[in-house]
Amino acid sequence: MSFMNRITKPATRVACIALLPAAMAATMNLSAQAKDLPTLKVASDPSFKPFAYMDTETNKLAGFDIELMQAIGEKAGFQVESVPLDFAGIIPALQSSNVDAGASSITITDARKKVIDFSNPYYDSGLQLLVKENSKSAAIEDFKGKTIGALTGSTGYSFVQKSLGTDVNLVPYPAYATAILSLTSGDTDAVIGDQPVLAYYAATTGKGKAKVVGPVYQGEQFGIAFPKGGKWRDAADKGLAAIKADGTYARIYSKWFGTAPASN
Repeated sequence: MSFMNRITKPATRVACIALLPAAMAATMNLSAQAKDLPTLKVASDPSFKPFAYMDTETNKLAGFDIELMQAIGEKAGFQVESVPLDFAGIIPALQSSNVDAGASSITITDARKKVIDFSNPYYDSGLQLLVKENSKSAAIEDFKGKTIGALTGSTGYSFVQKSLGTDVNLVPYPAYATAILSLTSGDTDAVIGDQPVLAYYAATTGKGKAKVVGPVYQGEQFGIAFPKGGKWRDAADKGLAAIKADGTYARIYSKWFGTAPASN
């Protein structure tokens, strides 16, 4: 070892030790800043995989909507506490201020805009039918005189009402889990709902038991829901725009859907 090395190595160790307090202070400062941020309670239905589901290893909500809200919060200046809640209960919870936001594949509609506020759209979707693997039915018209399950208060429920009127037995369910169970147990002939959710089920847990059929009905867009007149919608819109601009949205989208978003 050279004389210079003998001098340099101790000096390097001293320099590193000297930097430790600064690094620790910076970490503590970031933690303090995070604690100072407001926390928003965000409701998501855990039966909406891959948008939201309960991770059995962590016993916490996970999925596209969950990760998206975390990323938006980082840009918008708030922390997110994800709260599991059946879809049918999300809008009432917003109206009663029991939660601060809803991120659960909630379709933006004029009727809903009368009672809650929406962020800018973050996902393009539509409706599709889920049937048993051996079903011969392929379109909404094939279900006249049959039974269809749909989420309570959903756009799928309204679509069936408009399409078939009284010619169908339309059964409301609080969550996809119970609606799909009714199909696989033979209580209903089909479930109508968000195309990506039903397609994901058919390709994973429901493979060999159920399939999606027919066209994608009435193109829809999902938005983050907020109480009417609440203060966080504009901040969320800015956060959403920021993660689209820096590539974060595309990364999260690709992680959960295996492809890049059609438009960013």
